[in-house]
Amino acid sequence: MPAIFSRSLDFRFRQLGVGLVVGVSLFAIGFYYYALPSYSRVGYTPEQPVAFSHQLHVGHLGMDCTYCHQAVFESPHANVPSSQTCMNCHNPKKANVKGTSPLLAPVRNSYDTGAPVEWKRVHKLPEFAYFNHAVHVNKGVSCVSCHGQVNEMKVVSHDQPLSMGWCLKCHNAPEKSLRPVSEVTNLTWIRSPGDDDGATIKKNLAVNPPMNCQGCHR
Repeated sequence: MPAIFSRSLDFRFRQLGVGLVVGVSLFAIGFYYYALPSYSRVGYTPEQPVAFSHQLHVGHLGMDCTYCHQAVFESPHANVPSSQTCMNCHNPKKANVKGTSPLLAPVRNSYDTGAPVEWKRVHKLPEFAYFNHAVHVNKGVSCVSCHGQVNEMKVVSHDQPLSMGWCLKCHNAPEKSLRPVSEVTNLTWIRSPGDDDGATIKKNLAVNPPMNCQGCHR
């Protein structure tokens, strides 16, 4: 029986079929991988080189977030505090709050040598996603919305999935997450029963989050 297709065309069809199977398989594996909680990092709680407790410093002592994360209202990135910031209180030659504690040895070493403390990053977005801290906090989005109640955490853990769907849900109805800018770093703030649902804040601050791809993928 004569062949319907030439050898070269038959070979191309075989290539197309194999490519299609491989492509679909890679897509399925990739989708499954990125949908896993292990990728979204929810619950990720790495052991840090210094036993810094947000529960103690923020929750009990009442320190404001911006004392350590000073640039969040001006910078696209949330800065990690330098050892100088820690030594404002813990320097044994000055304030001397637990200045000789063995637990603070990495901080003292960093301060003396200039080498940064090797903190382990907890919250991380994919490299292809653009996020600006300053834009969000200046529009009334609190630290709690993304990072959870860090004032109750002895060790900070990854609280929210920070996935595209999670972000778009907030962009679609931002008033649910908004508060007065003056209360952004007040982690115990609760909306009063007499307040509206955030629509007034949204209007006053001209909040209009992007819903297109270019807003986050630049």
